[in-house]
Order: sequence, then C-alpha cells, then structure tokens
Amino acid sequence: MRGITIKVDVDTLAGTREGVPRLQALFRRLDIPATFLFSLGPDHTGRAIRRVFRRGFLSKVRRTSVATHYGFPTLLYGTLLPGPDIGARCRSIMLSVANDGFEVGVHAFDHVKWQDGVANASFDWTREQLGLAVERFEQVFGFSPTVHGAAGWQMNEHVPVLERLFGFDVASDTRGREPFMPAGGGVVQIPTTLPTLDELVGVNGATASDAVSRLIELTGAPTPQHHVFTAHAELEGRAYLNEFEELLQAWRHAGFEFRELSDAARFTSTGKLPICKIADGELEGRSGRLALQAGG
Repeated sequence: MRGITIKVDVDTLAGTREGVPRLQALFRRLDIPATFLFSLGPDHTGRAIRRVFRRGFLSKVRRTSVATHYGFPTLLYGTLLPGPDIGARCRSIMLSVANDGFEVGVHAFDHVKWQDGVANASFDWTREQLGLAVERFEQVFGFSPTVHGAAGWQMNEHVPVLERLFGFDVASDTRGREPFMPAGGGVVQIPTTLPTLDELVGVNGATASDAVSRLIELTGAPTPQHHVFTAHAELEGRAYLNEFEELLQAWRHAGFEFRELSDAARFTSTGKLPICKIADGELEGRSGRLALQAGG
C-alpha cells in the first residue's frame, strides 16, 4: 500500500506552545500517526536575520509573511529579547505528545545555531550540539531518542556517524526520493520527498489552497510508493491548519496509509537499500543550500 509519513518539525517556543497542541488534536481526531521532532533548547529565532545575505532569503520572507506567522516576539529572541528555553518551558506539552502515542524525536538543541553553523562545523562542535539535544531530550521524556531530523535539512559529514554513536535508529536529515543508507556509514535516512507548504505558497501568487492542490497532484503519480511530508508547527499548526487538514483528508481519500518515521524505516530492508552520498544543493522555494540525497 502507498504510504505517507507526516513529520512535524518544531522550531520555536510559539510553535511548541500553540502549533503542537493543535496538530496533536488534529491527528488524534483523524486517527493519523505522525512524528514530532522538537527543538529542545533556547529559541534564538531572531538570530536568523544573519541569513539576509543568502540568495532567496528575502523573497521567501516576503512570500510567506514570516513576521505574521512567527510573531514579532519570536523574531526578537536571541537579539533584543533573551532566548527562552523551550524544553524547560514546554515539557508538559512535549510529554503530552508522547503520552498520546505519537513518535517523538530530536530536531535540534539550538535550532538557529545548528542550521547556520553545522555545515562547516568540526566533529567536536557537531558532537557537542547533538549531545546537548540528546541530553535534554532524555531529561524531558525520560528515555533516549531514536529518531533525528536535522534542523533546516542542514548537516555535515560527521552527522551520520554521530547519529549511530548516539544510538539513533532512523534519521530524516535530507531531501530526496527514497530511503537510503548514507555512504560512509550511519543510520537509515528517510528523506523528505515533497515540497513544504512554505516552499509553494506565494510562488507565482499561489495561495495555501493552491499549494495543497499542487501537493495532491504530486502524490498522484504512481511513484514513489512512499512519501515523506514535513509540516512545521509554526505554520501547519497555526495559519495553515485548515489547509493542512484538507490535505490530510485528500490523502486519506486517495487510499494512502499514514506512517511514522520508524514505521517507514521498518517497511524497508536496510540490506536492500541503496547506498547514497549526501550532497549540498539548492531547492526551489527554499533559501540557501541544504542536504540532498545524491547518487551512490
């Protein structure tokens, strides 16, 4: 049966407080499994202003109304306002998600620090940041994480090896076409296969409803048999909640089976998976460069 994995990236304090409970309630009402990946340390979203010089960053900000969706306090965290500790403030919300039976995993400790720094970071820097996230996850949930999804699809050559060393079983750090094993070792990668809503909204004037129609069209093709869609608590859990429900209902009507990341990994045999390199590249609708599934 064709499947779709729903992965929810949670980047900010506002997304955790407001978006996560709404998505949790939506998935529970529709009886849809999903994987929530949490940012667990300080919210330093305001420091993302340093990306202003990246190609495409300003156009994306204008297209997706970042200030409206994220709120001005969030955009000041780490600059004019101190960065609040998400894991400390939102432990009860995170625990509620796990207690409801949803899969939970690590997105980052400091989302902005990882997204903006990991690409050129050393082994020690990467180990420290991943270790902080794992330690905080264990403090919040009382068990060790088995799923990792890198913030902003940003990583370096050290990440796959460290994921294995830290005990992760599955990762979704990349954009690609099918599950694979990273060349050089690591854990199974289940890449995001579909564009995100914020990559589609505003392109040639596209609305959120237009973006939903485009995603339905993309999943209407016979291949691949399994897709991974990344939602964001700050968007699908807030301004795009109704459109996201429309998308989920359309996929259900089309006969897709919904899965968590670990379920998607279990549907694959690691011995038969292609071994692929991870390269950095660009994707339409997203600023900067990110980790892409490459050839063998």
